[in-house]
Amino acid sequence: MNADQILTEIREANLSYLMLAQSLIRSDREQALYRLGISDDNATILAMLSPAQMMKIAAGNTLLCRFRMDDDLVWGLLTNHGRGASNDTTSRLHASILMAGRHQEAA
Repeated sequence: MNADQILTEIREANLSYLMLAQSLIRSDREQALYRLGISDDNATILAMLSPAQMMKIAAGNTLLCRFRMDDDLVWGLLTNHGRGASNDTTSRLHASILMAGRHQEAA
């Protein structure tokens, strides 16, 4: 994959992310804040973006979304390293609880 292809992929991912975020915010704001990991102020801005504004923002060369799992504990729970499939649901639930707590701290 060359540099132009990577930039094209980033722009497409950005536009998809912005469209998804706006749709989530408009349909269920509280759920969107949690799922997107954003503040209420950011949600307000995203909800008011016009299609032209979203296209302009998406056209940048920086990926707008990022991984929220920034520690080994959450990654370990999500990937189930060293565990059987029977604990999969419990591990994902535990990871969700940890991330929800971090979202609450950030808000």
